[in-house]
Amino acid sequence: MATSTSPEEDMPMIPKDEGVEEDRPAPRPDSGSSDDSMDSLPCHAQRCLLTPSLSPRKRTTSQSKTEPPLLRTSKRTIYTAGRPPWYNVAGTTFTEAFVIGLCGGSASGKTTVANKIIEALDVPWVVLLSMDSFYKVLNKEEQELAGKSEYNFDHPDAFDFELLVTVLRKLKKGKSIKVPVYDFTSHSRRKDWKTVYGANVVIFEGILAFANKELLKLLDMKVFVDTDSDIRLVRRLKRDITARGRDIDGVIRQYNRFVKPAFEQYIEPTVQLADIVVPRGGDNFVALDLIVQHVHSQLEKREITVRSALASAHQGQPLPETLSLMLATPQVRGMHTIIRNKETNRDEFIFYSKRLMRLLIEHALSFLPLKPVFVETPQGALYEGKRLSGSRITGVSILRAGETMEQALTAVCKDIRLGKILIQTNHHTGEPELHYLRLPKEISEDYVILMDSTVSTGAAALMAIRVLLDHDVQEERIFLLSLLMAEMGVHSVAYAFPRVRIITTAVDKEVNEQFHIIPGIGNFGDRYFGTDAPLD
Repeated sequence: MATSTSPEEDMPMIPKDEGVEEDRPAPRPDSGSSDDSMDSLPCHAQRCLLTPSLSPRKRTTSQSKTEPPLLRTSKRTIYTAGRPPWYNVAGTTFTEAFVIGLCGGSASGKTTVANKIIEALDVPWVVLLSMDSFYKVLNKEEQELAGKSEYNFDHPDAFDFELLVTVLRKLKKGKSIKVPVYDFTSHSRRKDWKTVYGANVVIFEGILAFANKELLKLLDMKVFVDTDSDIRLVRRLKRDITARGRDIDGVIRQYNRFVKPAFEQYIEPTVQLADIVVPRGGDNFVALDLIVQHVHSQLEKREITVRSALASAHQGQPLPETLSLMLATPQVRGMHTIIRNKETNRDEFIFYSKRLMRLLIEHALSFLPLKPVFVETPQGALYEGKRLSGSRITGVSILRAGETMEQALTAVCKDIRLGKILIQTNHHTGEPELHYLRLPKEISEDYVILMDSTVSTGAAALMAIRVLLDHDVQEERIFLLSLLMAEMGVHSVAYAFPRVRIITTAVDKEVNEQFHIIPGIGNFGDRYFGTDAPLD
């Protein structure tokens, strides 16, 4: 089983609904303007380009507060802290996840130790990966033996080490992975695998966690949980009878024939490989404290800064070729004049922002690959046209302001799939942090339209693109769309990801000390949703 302390999950990681990945819960802002029409680009009968109305929408107060880094309920622990950057300004993964290997006999208390380490670490984005998920699929003959408690589940040959090493290696490198779910009642893998992504710390536990050389290379810390054999037998009896539907005779027969000999032959000798031996399992608080202290010290060494580095990089360079700047027609400049004006009321700000978004989306779609096709007209003649060359389009918004562009995208792309990523700035460190992501399944072959209303330093855009790449989206299939960008943000994205296409309606030259675009547009989200920015 793979578990995670990411929100939306109990201690076990929840199955993904309809193949959708959910790693963190995010508040949905009040979309107070969802009724506005996006059906046409020309001026509406009562709202022409340079004639703003006089009826402003009401403003509300943002409910942003400083909250503790975790929330506890009767059934779950939800971490609200975000994941800091795990990559450098070049966009490449700079820090790998810290992997703790927990080994020990069956029912020695490895999972209990793992959960106590997670609780004591008190850091977000910790994944618990169990070796039990990687039992091999049994054939008919082996299933019959397992049903009679005559199959050796404690032998190394019972595990799919090749898949296990592949999954753990990808998880350590920060990639999105899928973990099989093993059904101990039917001795088979379930159809739906669990998706796991975004680990700062991985705790891998299993009876043979130290039995494979390639597996050992991935472990940064090796812990052996040493528990008395009588205690382990009692625990195993209780677990297998109540949770796995076995009978007492079968459990004892299996223990004497397979479990005990396997422990003596394969598991107990690996104690020599351990960095720390934990007698008495989860009750040994001194050992647990030593483990937690070491992990904290390792995580501190791996901390990196991204935003400040972006602010001092790429100055004075020409704009990249991957930038597509929409033509500044009188209409476009007129709409920019309205939405940049601090006196523009919310109603007009929303209306003209939506018009710009629609134009931007239409412009971006012209860069998708098209193939020539012939169709027959009602007059019986052939017309040579163009059609999207088979690839699917997915829209992903960077919350909250990027979500405002979804309506324009869905208005021109029928049945498009949508994903969301919440990235917020940590006001203590100034760094972007990943709080939540929800991506459609099988996104790796799609063209992804990544949307954010404004891009200043490019820190949030870099993180969102890195998330997409970690989910195996091809870099050249990512389009970054924004109403307004600063030159700094354009350079940051283009330097880190030179094959990502950057599309915007305007580029401003400067970013001030608060990382605001100058002359800029103000806080787009606050102006659009009618919220007052909280005081620092």
